[in-house]
Amino acid sequence: MKLMTNAGMTRLLGSAAMALMLGAVGVQAETIKYWTTEEQPERLAKQQKLADDFKAKTGIDVEVIPVSESDLNTRATAAFAAGDLPDVIYTPIQNVLPWTEAGILDSAAATDVIDELDPKTFAPGALKMVETDGDYAAVPVDGWTQMILYRKDLFEKDGLAPPTNFANIEAALKKLNNPPAMYGFVAATKVDDNYMSQVLEQIFLANGVSPVGPDGFKPLDEKKTIEVLNFYKDLAKASPPGDNYWKQSRELYFAGKAAMIMWSPFILDELAGLRDSAPPMIDGDPTSTALAKDTGVVTNLSGPSDPAGASWADIRYFGITSDADTDAAEQFVDFSMNDGYAETLSIAPEGKFPVRRGTPDDPTKFTTLWATLPVGVDRKAPLKDLYAPAVIEEITKGLDTAQRWGVEDGQLALASKMLNSQEINRVVREYIDGGISAEDAVKKMNDALSKIN
Repeated sequence: MKLMTNAGMTRLLGSAAMALMLGAVGVQAETIKYWTTEEQPERLAKQQKLADDFKAKTGIDVEVIPVSESDLNTRATAAFAAGDLPDVIYTPIQNVLPWTEAGILDSAAATDVIDELDPKTFAPGALKMVETDGDYAAVPVDGWTQMILYRKDLFEKDGLAPPTNFANIEAALKKLNNPPAMYGFVAATKVDDNYMSQVLEQIFLANGVSPVGPDGFKPLDEKKTIEVLNFYKDLAKASPPGDNYWKQSRELYFAGKAAMIMWSPFILDELAGLRDSAPPMIDGDPTSTALAKDTGVVTNLSGPSDPAGASWADIRYFGITSDADTDAAEQFVDFSMNDGYAETLSIAPEGKFPVRRGTPDDPTKFTTLWATLPVGVDRKAPLKDLYAPAVIEEITKGLDTAQRWGVEDGQLALASKMLNSQEINRVVREYIDGGISAEDAVKKMNDALSKIN
């Protein structure tokens, strides 16, 4: 029997050690990092459940890291400079294109995921908002559209058409405005409140008016803007006097004293009597669903100069970063938008409309599923039990025509500065109070907005 030499023994032990090491690497789970702005404890728990389900399926660990939305851009920029980005970031729309231009996001990876899932299964507006050089900068996850809520029962009683355009709303004001018993509308008039900025942006968008273009500031079109100003003045005349913002609009509508208001979908659960801190009191029962049953919803509004109109949307995206383990990150995003999409949407269904409507084989799979997810605070119920199918369809349909100033022109950051300056709010308020002509209001807005950069 031939004995092994010391050198041979060393080689054998070295080979065995290498094999053990390789085997360990083979079974060791990868770990990717996921930043999320959904940092409330109950929402983090749902995201951890999503991560756990993903690991069970793929063996890939996901470290769920909460980041405050106000800190997100600063942290992402610093992490990019340090070469320490996470693999996936859940982010609002305003970061997507600037981060892509800066090299923080990998648009090719996002496009791979969307192509795999099929672009036709997504709401067109959500994809259009992040188109870049033939790719998609990030993967749409969820979103919500601002809504016109209206007393469907009163509209039907008076033979009024739904408030889908300026003309229909004007007609409804003439019929239904009877203050103080019933206000036709509750227009936002509190100049220093973001609610007024948000409402005005949607109404300007509805008539095809924007203060930005591809090269930055673009003067407001005088004719179209005067149409907006005159319309808003009529809304204000049919509203309570003073400084109105979201609080008054909700209180008056819940008391049965407003025919129309504009609000986010976060009103849907309280409108149906599921939140004790904001009860609908139209019939004296704070838990009643009567007002929800009598409410219609419009998401796409159009003006006389833009018959197609627009819906104002807040959409959130999964961004796959340039530092990512691309394959693992793509798998996680794909899972979150497919097998795990119910968990993704369940974080806050009333504000997370499904931007992916279904699958190629079942085009309405996720919208149908979303309507069954429970909403509410003090009580819970699925939206399908609270609102008619036509209302559910209208709520989600708004994402098809979703728009925001500056997105298509790559000027979202500038448009946001213009809105945050509240110059538009101030001039509109001056006009509706009778202190300035419509023509002078347009000139004054253009002068103020041209100085913002």
